[in-house]
Amino acid sequence: MNIEQAKNQVKYTVISYLSKDEFGEYIVPVERQRPLFLVGPPGIGKTDIMSQVAREMGIGLVSYSMTHHTRQSALGLPFIHEKEYGGQEYRTTEYTMSEIIASVYDTMEDTGIKEGILFLDEINCISETLAPSMLQFLQYKVFGRHKVPEGWVVVTAGNPPEYNDSVREMDIVTLDRLKRIDVEPDLAVWQKYAQNEGVNSAVLSYLQIKKDDFYSVQTTVDGKLFVTARGWVDLAGIIDLYEKNHLPVDIDLISQYIQDQRIARDFAAYYDLFYKFRQEYDVTDILNGTWDPDVAAKAGEAAFDERITIIRMLSDGLISDFRKINEEDEVIGQLVEIIKGDRDRLARGGCAQAVTLLDQRREEMRSQVQRESRAHSISRGQKRVSLAVISALSEIGGLLSSGATTGRDDPVSVIRGYMGGRNGKKEELVKNGSARLENAFGFLEKAYGDDNEMLVFVTTLTENKYSSRFIGKYGSDGYFRHNKEVLFYDREKDLQERIGQLEK
Repeated sequence: MNIEQAKNQVKYTVISYLSKDEFGEYIVPVERQRPLFLVGPPGIGKTDIMSQVAREMGIGLVSYSMTHHTRQSALGLPFIHEKEYGGQEYRTTEYTMSEIIASVYDTMEDTGIKEGILFLDEINCISETLAPSMLQFLQYKVFGRHKVPEGWVVVTAGNPPEYNDSVREMDIVTLDRLKRIDVEPDLAVWQKYAQNEGVNSAVLSYLQIKKDDFYSVQTTVDGKLFVTARGWVDLAGIIDLYEKNHLPVDIDLISQYIQDQRIARDFAAYYDLFYKFRQEYDVTDILNGTWDPDVAAKAGEAAFDERITIIRMLSDGLISDFRKINEEDEVIGQLVEIIKGDRDRLARGGCAQAVTLLDQRREEMRSQVQRESRAHSISRGQKRVSLAVISALSEIGGLLSSGATTGRDDPVSVIRGYMGGRNGKKEELVKNGSARLENAFGFLEKAYGDDNEMLVFVTTLTENKYSSRFIGKYGSDGYFRHNKEVLFYDREKDLQERIGQLEK
């Protein structure tokens, strides 16, 4: 199965194991909770989906790689303990708490979250000394004499032996205590994830053209040549930073992440072309509706890779707009909830009291963000929104302090004025976003009419969570003119077939 399907299986398993009866007891006893075992090639996102599940469910996450653990670090260190049996004193061996289990308790103490996922990666690479203890752990969730706390679901992962020389073949007795899921790389699933995460346009465009270069592992006379989904994501991130700081993106940089020289050279050549297209087709002019008719004519006559790049540049420009609007929507929504919750207290007191109250809310929110960050239960986007809300509360506090010193001691009026201004700016963003979207459709209609390129563009907007959310909320005449065909067939499979016709 692909990584998205694997994520769903993880989520469904966690939901099931955390289900309780009418007395508040977990329905599935610990010893019947088979840990999941995700098996797949490196760099396809096995670790990432754990964070996603934890965030979506609001539970904690503790991750460990088992490759560096010895028997002592996993089970704990022995020490002598005196006990009395039948009136006789005996010296017995006890164990300190396992480092792994202690980390679970630390997370619970730090975050206040009592349920979560204990993710053990590279489980099939454990040391010989630790292997005998794994049966007991997989069945009873015990390392040494200490149990994994109730409410924490164990998920494991590992690579097949062809990808990792350290892999130990698991016997049937061990495998019979696991829920095995085999995961394979899937470009279509990764593209949806990458688009929503804002992965660099050059990488997305290249892989839309060169699909076979998405994932590759080969053993040659020159050694192992490989490229993974993780490599593409990390490369995209560093390209963003290099471009921001006006640093050269060249084969030397690309080869550090794409460790297959043929693919690295091909992408380097494409990146140069992408940069050239970005200069020739001014996305800002197109989205602002000030494009030259000659540019549309040039786009209409372009080769396949150039057309795909144009569509990608336009969609990325729009999605960036929609991401900002979505973020502002969420910030305003959270501010409204905070103000509503404190409406009576804000109305009764003056500006000075309101400042104290909002300062308190700001510190509570900052502490919550810190707890969620430690628990890995907050995404980068959610954290950005929370930090923006904290910043807005500071801005309101500054206005209230000014009101208190100037005699305008009316906190409700001050807050209403701030929120009115913020809503006005958001409405302007929405207006501009709608206009830029229609301008993009106008350009593409001029260049390609209702042909396959339009299908690619509409499909990209449909699959991206920010653009689909914007269109669903604010509408788009251009989108509704061209989206009907997408509704009648499996988008990815048929889309590939139709795009392939462009190359002929």
